[in-house]
Amino acid sequence: MSDDGKDAGLVAMITSILGGNKRADTVTPPPLTEAPPTAPANEPETVEPAALDAAPAEPELKPEPAPETAPAETQPVETPAKIATTRDGKQLLPAEAIADLVLGELRKLENFPATGASVTVYGYRHWNAMITFAPFSTTFQNATRFRQAMPDLVFKLRRFVELEI
Repeated sequence: MSDDGKDAGLVAMITSILGGNKRADTVTPPPLTEAPPTAPANEPETVEPAALDAAPAEPELKPEPAPETAPAETQPVETPAKIATTRDGKQLLPAEAIADLVLGELRKLENFPATGASVTVYGYRHWNAMITFAPFSTTFQNATRFRQAMPDLVFKLRRFVELEI
C-alpha cells in the first residue's frame, strides 16, 4: 500500500472517529472547456518617456512561452516522502503538523472562527495541545465550548499520532 493511501486512510479514520466531516462541502470548479486566452506574440513597442522628472514607468513584461511538455517516459518521477512510524504503527509528525490536524478538526465544529484561533502542541510522550483565541475572534461561551472539546480530540489523536522530536 502506498504512503498516500495510508495517509488518506488515516485521515478518513480520524474523521470518522471524530464525528464525520460536517463542514467539508467542497466546491470543485467546472473543468475548462477550452484553453485560457493568451497574449498576442507581437513585439512590445518601446516608448521614450516624455519628461525626465516623471516617475519611471514599469517595463512591460514579455509573456514567457509555455514550456513544451516532454513525453511521460523522459520526465523524472518524484518519490513521495517517507512517513515515519513508531513500532505501534503511530505516525511520527512534527508539532506543526499535529497542530494543523487539531485545528482542522476544530474547524468542523459549529461557530468555530475562520481566523484568530491558534493551536500549540507541546510535550513529548503524552503530547498535549492548547488553543488560544485572538481578541474578538469568538465569544466567551464558544471559546469555552471549544476548549472543552480539546481533551477528547487530543485523546483520540494520540492513538494515531506521536510527536516527532
